[in-house]
Amino acid sequence: MHLDNNVTEFILLGLTQDPVRKKIIFVTFLLFYLATLLGNLLIIATIKTSRVLVSPMYYFLFYLSLSDSGFSTSIAPRMIVDALMKKATISFSECMIQVFSSHFFGCMEIFILIIMAVDRYVAICKPLRYTTIMSRKVCGALVAVAWVGSCMHSSAQLFLALSLPFCGPNVIDHYFCDLQPLFKLACTDTYVINLLLVSNSGAICTVSFVMLMFSYVIILHSLRNHSAEGRRKALSTCISHITVVVLFFVPCIFIYTRPATTFPMDKMIAVFYTIGTPLLNPLIYTLRNAEVKNAMRKLWSKKMMSDD
Repeated sequence: MHLDNNVTEFILLGLTQDPVRKKIIFVTFLLFYLATLLGNLLIIATIKTSRVLVSPMYYFLFYLSLSDSGFSTSIAPRMIVDALMKKATISFSECMIQVFSSHFFGCMEIFILIIMAVDRYVAICKPLRYTTIMSRKVCGALVAVAWVGSCMHSSAQLFLALSLPFCGPNVIDHYFCDLQPLFKLACTDTYVINLLLVSNSGAICTVSFVMLMFSYVIILHSLRNHSAEGRRKALSTCISHITVVVLFFVPCIFIYTRPATTFPMDKMIAVFYTIGTPLLNPLIYTLRNAEVKNAMRKLWSKKMMSDD
């Protein structure tokens, strides 16, 4: 850590400084966050307790909901509380924790989405060998790789943040601690560090997005040989996955793959993948999935019966 670091806290400007708008933001995002937690925890509970949802797809969906809950929790609660403050401050160490946790869960989500695409590819293109390829052992190993990869990625981001010297202004024009807004405050030339960021976060986002889109093209192409019913079912699953992927990756790529400039609209775009995607994932994956809905009903009716 740098010795010329005399900044002990940062001031977060949030999405707006307007007192009326801040109240609207407080109510809106509190509702969004509660809905996100409720939706994702409901999926986690349903998959954990259901005897029907045992296929690899649900095993990965469990971890997607877990990373969504974590990702949302690393950003939303702070933003909601800050909306009530006249001046929102965050200590240096809390800021670093937020950099680490948001990148950890965000990266985890990316890896899980890739694994889910692989799972769909095997299910649709190699149906006869599906159970042997996607064995319990393989699924466990894939998730373990996702955990380790996310940890490596977020540690690298944290290292970049800690290597910056802060000696002057401490006002972050954002609603959470991320590297781009921090770069603007560093009293050093951040060109090289920004290149490292683009080659890390930017590359992860872009390469993953291209891989995912490519895999879905292959999947959709192979659907021609399926029956109408099989096609409809597979299409329904794939379209929901593609929706999530586009909503999450497009804003990410926009923010992490360009030179060191920040735009006023960055904050609004960040809302998409930090608040929007974790909220939409449970909706997209469950409302389009009859098995999950049935399992949730069973879980609910069991709870009702036990309450009686």
